[in-house]
Amino acid sequence: MLKTVLIGATGVVGQQFILALQNHPWFELTSLAASSRSAGKRYGTAIKDPDGASRWFCKESPPPEVLDQTIENGDEIDPANYDIAFSALESNAARNIEPRFAASIPVVSTASAFRYEDDVPILIPGVNEDHFTLLKEEKRKRGWNGFIAPQPNCTTVGLCMTLKPIQDNFGLESIVMTSLQAISGAGRTPGVSAMDVVDNVIPFIPQEEEKVQKETLKILGRINNATIIPSDARISCTCTRVNVTDGHTETVLVVTKESSDRDGVKSAMKAFSKKLADQNLPSAPKELLTISEDPFRPQPRLDRETDDGMTTTVGRIRSDDSFERGIKYVLVSHNTKMGAAKGAVLTTEMLVKAKLI
Repeated sequence: MLKTVLIGATGVVGQQFILALQNHPWFELTSLAASSRSAGKRYGTAIKDPDGASRWFCKESPPPEVLDQTIENGDEIDPANYDIAFSALESNAARNIEPRFAASIPVVSTASAFRYEDDVPILIPGVNEDHFTLLKEEKRKRGWNGFIAPQPNCTTVGLCMTLKPIQDNFGLESIVMTSLQAISGAGRTPGVSAMDVVDNVIPFIPQEEEKVQKETLKILGRINNATIIPSDARISCTCTRVNVTDGHTETVLVVTKESSDRDGVKSAMKAFSKKLADQNLPSAPKELLTISEDPFRPQPRLDRETDDGMTTTVGRIRSDDSFERGIKYVLVSHNTKMGAAKGAVLTTEMLVKAKLI
């Protein structure tokens, strides 16, 4: 078993990590770390408001053994006592704290702090394993014994998962995506006001569109001389927030470089979907993608939990008559599972198998 420490354990993503690591056959969640405000408290106490109200936001109950665990001060932990650090920090804190851990051990992070560094890959399970090699360059360049492996924005995950088989079989010329994002993606602080989102659609999420566009081109890029050459596709995104608890819905229009049609895209996605099925990874879904033939699917309420939230559901695949070589579809991806902590745990499993951890 690999000894792991979770940094930022009390927040929403930290809670998701705790569930993703519960009874994991490879990783032992040895320590929980947070800020000095929570250090020294029982975890069960730290996730309560002063009035006693619970601040546990996952649908599944917290593991009883975790509730009794004492939280350590993240600034005082010696990383050398662990094999892996999982980071659920906010980006500003991650910028300062993650490098201290990466100097000694690998850090797998859901924060955006290092996503856009030239020598740091953004990893999605099954999509860009060829970018794993860049982690060695990151270690060498920065003089670390470990590395920082950030996960993408949760909206980027489902998009890239569906674009990868299209890119590999037909090439990507242009991408237009509109998201209908769940409120859980906003976190608790600052979060989204219930008075704002009830009976409403919020048409703007600050910096979200820029993140998704930049990350998508980087993830789908190629490695050349220890550098990522971003995809040359053109991409335009509109990101909105809707009154859904979990599960991001995205409508996608793709113009391919080579001739494509509905059946060809479906076949490419089905072939890609089995990519991790036989790799004996504890968190891997049976299918990365599943295709629905029901014209009223996918829907977040019906499809977000497919294979425990690790499978992206795609529907309404069809040709677009307004664009030569145009294909459009709708997807639903679980933003707090594959799009966050559990996806990060799966990435770590792949890094272990690749002998990078």
